[in-house]
Amino acid sequence: MMRVRFAPSPTGFLHIGGVRTALFNWLFARHAQGKFILRIEDTDRGRSEEKYLKQILQDLKWLGLDWDEGPYFQSERLALYQELAQKLLQQKLAYPEGQAVILKVPDKPFEFTDIIRGKIQFAAGSFKDQVLIKSDATPTYNFACVVDDHDMQISQIIRGEDHISNTPKQLAIYEALQFPLPQFAHIPLIVAADRSRLSKRKGAMPVAYYKEQGYLPEALFNFLALLGWSPGENREIISKEEMITEFDLKNVVKTAAAFNTEKLEWMNGQYILNLDSIKLSKLLAADLIEKKYISPDYKRSSLVQVIELFKPRIKKLTDFAGLADFFFKENIDYDSPSRQFLQKDKKTKDIFSKLIKLLAAIQPFELEAIESVCRGLIAQEGIRGGDLIHPVRVALTGKRIGPGLFELMAALGKERVIARLKQAVEII
Repeated sequence: MMRVRFAPSPTGFLHIGGVRTALFNWLFARHAQGKFILRIEDTDRGRSEEKYLKQILQDLKWLGLDWDEGPYFQSERLALYQELAQKLLQQKLAYPEGQAVILKVPDKPFEFTDIIRGKIQFAAGSFKDQVLIKSDATPTYNFACVVDDHDMQISQIIRGEDHISNTPKQLAIYEALQFPLPQFAHIPLIVAADRSRLSKRKGAMPVAYYKEQGYLPEALFNFLALLGWSPGENREIISKEEMITEFDLKNVVKTAAAFNTEKLEWMNGQYILNLDSIKLSKLLAADLIEKKYISPDYKRSSLVQVIELFKPRIKKLTDFAGLADFFFKENIDYDSPSRQFLQKDKKTKDIFSKLIKLLAAIQPFELEAIESVCRGLIAQEGIRGGDLIHPVRVALTGKRIGPGLFELMAALGKERVIARLKQAVEII
């Protein structure tokens, strides 16, 4: 059975590069109907913290990266590392240096065949003797990694290409312990959109940041899966089920993958657009309640109506409150540009007064009747459509851009539309 692992260290939060590695391992395991094992490499006692561990587990669960075994903790396996180090000492394959244990590295070349990159060779003398157990009795990364991967029967090690330099050191340890070699696959690193090093300013943020910013887990999953792997046919929106069916390490590229925030936002917008509006309302409600835009006993059907207006414009969940805030306020706070816009045409006040009377007579206050009245007034006054639509939108929302005006008016309701038009008349 295919067995792969993801082995984060709880010395910091889980970032994009790490979670993409977890995702590739997860897809590989699910495609092969194998096992995805979670191992926590927590031997750095000084830097490992419970808060990081909790957040890592939460991030993996949020993205749907469920594990079949674990989490296993290296801190609970120290006796095994010591036992094997002592065995190597007894066999004269390692030597003591104070409290540390050092592996004698044979003076010979090392090589392995990478699933993605083919044969990789290291000349003799490329690295020196390797520390297995440090003076504080804890194992080094390479030693614990080899011992755990063998003990947990890991068949494929899928990790970032920055670990290529660790591989020959681990090969020497595998050889000394007489452990069979797993297969290795080193996936490309992630760079910024301009091909420079990925930084916080260019997307290298913890996974939790993307959740806080209003990205859907399905969208982030889709985006990350395509960083270095492609299902072919230039497909960009692809379901998790399709990915599982089609994932193959042979289709992972060797070159670095570019993290494009604009593309992530577009993809997130597509997922939001296709999300059921009732489900979307549940995701948005908490933020709206916190902002006191709605009460905890809000009417879901009313919120869904507003959401339907804005779905095509929402790129992140956090966009909604800013786009639709005028729906949840009694009065509009017109900023200086809005006031100037309303005051620039002398006809606006008269048009608003006529429109108020016409709208007041509509019964029931529905889309078709609203549009008919507005277009009738436009024809009557001999003005362009925009001469009515744009000022009315600013009067009702305080914004120059928004959803279709007539749909907007229907959703706001007669009382609020008329009240806001009257409010605008007073400041013109």
